[in-house]
This record gives sequence, C-alpha cells and structure tokens, in this order.
Amino acid sequence: MNYRVRHTTRYRYSEQVSQCHSLTHLLPRDTPTQRCIESYIDVQPLPVLGNTRKDYFGNRCYHFTVQWPHVLLEVTAHSRVAVDDYRPGLGLDFGISCAQARTALHQSNDLTTLEAREYMLESPLVRLGAELADYARPSFDDDRPLLSAVRELVERIYRDFSYDPVSTTVSTPVIEVFAHRRGVCQDFAHLAIACLRSLGLPARYVSGYLETLPAPGTQKLVGADASHAWFAVYSPVEGWMDFDPTNNTLAEHQHITTAWGRDYADVTPLKGTVFGGGEGHSVEVEVDVERC
Repeated sequence: MNYRVRHTTRYRYSEQVSQCHSLTHLLPRDTPTQRCIESYIDVQPLPVLGNTRKDYFGNRCYHFTVQWPHVLLEVTAHSRVAVDDYRPGLGLDFGISCAQARTALHQSNDLTTLEAREYMLESPLVRLGAELADYARPSFDDDRPLLSAVRELVERIYRDFSYDPVSTTVSTPVIEVFAHRRGVCQDFAHLAIACLRSLGLPARYVSGYLETLPAPGTQKLVGADASHAWFAVYSPVEGWMDFDPTNNTLAEHQHITTAWGRDYADVTPLKGTVFGGGEGHSVEVEVDVERC
C-alpha cells in the first residue's frame, strides 16, 4: 500500500522570535516492511541552516535554524511511503514461550538480542513498578507463547482503559494513567511498554501515522488525521513485533512508522529552543494520510 503523508505544525507567538533552533522526527524511516519513497521538510521562514542525520536509534531527524524575526513558524513534512500488506490474519499461538524468552534474553550472545536488552531498562517517561508487573503477569504463563501473551495484554488494555484526549498531557506519568484508567495512544503505548519491561521483556515506543477512513457516504476532511503511537516487543526467535493497544490490533499495513526509541521523549515530532516569543504561544497541527 502506498501513502502520501503531509504533517504541518504551526507555532504562533505572542511576540517576535529573533531565532530558533529545532529538531524534528518527521521523516519516515525504512523498515523490513516499509520503504520511504520520498520525503522532505519545508520550513517557513526559510532556515539559514538545515541538515538531515540519523540519530542513535537509526531514525531520520532534521535539524534547522531560523534567524529571521518571526511570530509564525510553520513546519511541513511531505512523505510518500510504501507499506507491505503483511501478516494477514496471522495467529500468534506459536513460537518461543515466555519462560524461554526470558532465559534467551539473559543468556544469548546474539547481537540483535544483546541490543534489544537496552529496551528492558527504565527510560525518562517509562518507569517500572510492581503494580504494572502484577497487572500484566496473568497473561504471561511460563509455557504460553510470548507473542500470544502480548496480544492478550493489548486486548486487556483496550478493554480496561478509556480513550480520553483531555485526561493527560505528554508528561503524565505512566502510573497516573494506570491509576485513572484513561489516556490517549501515547499513554497506552507507554503503559504496555512499562508492563512488559516490568516483567523483564524488551519493548520500544513507535511513532507514526494510522490511515483513517471516513464513514460510508462522507468525505474525508483535509487535515483531520493525526499522528499515532504504538509499541513493539522483542522475541529472541521471532524478532520485533508491533502492536497497537489503542485499537486492539497488530500494527500492519495501515500503520506508517516514523521513528522508534525508548519512549516519546526520544522521538518527539518537533522540539527546540526559541529566543523571544513572549510569554505565550499556540500550536496547530494538521495531518493528512491518503492512499496514492
């Protein structure tokens, strides 16, 4: 499936900004099931400096500097991406068991497994805890296939937690989300990751987009899509597998991956430093995902 993605962010400042230095994670990366055909970022006012590089996690990030006085900064990422229609109807009652996975994670000298162990640790936005381990543990019997257990955890989060876009912010701790049973896609991804890491299993945060389709007989609104987040778990035999707890599904051909890291802080779409701007600013985000 081929997609065209346009992601626009506008910062409006109450006073003039003299210069800004920004870092974006808005350029889709290549994965075993995804190829970025074309991507570029347009910045207004025009930057005096801009360059693309790969970060520690292999994500494509773009750094730019604007030195023209401005009260409006507009950053638009344009991308064309091909995503394979893979694992249709895949069942997950197979493969390495939970007990075997834990043993392999601690004993294997395989490079990929050794690298995955980094994702077993705490990170700035994912703290571990006994409560989270206790919540997840009923799904992870020793003899059960690991991926089947993760699939059940995803279903339980979907069932037990309510989607509520006003209940949290980007800095809400996982333990608060767990206590209030409410949140958004970022929160549910962090929650699943915290549960898995609390059980000694590697999990990473994935940012990107999800194709949304209008109701039958209605026209899709321009700019009405949104960025999305999910997680991936590592199996020492099957490798990385992506799951979407917000929608209770595997992340497949309608999920477009931008970046991954330990948590949201590693892959923030746009962040930086401004000089000036007054005491307040507003942010507008428009996202369009369409087949092409």
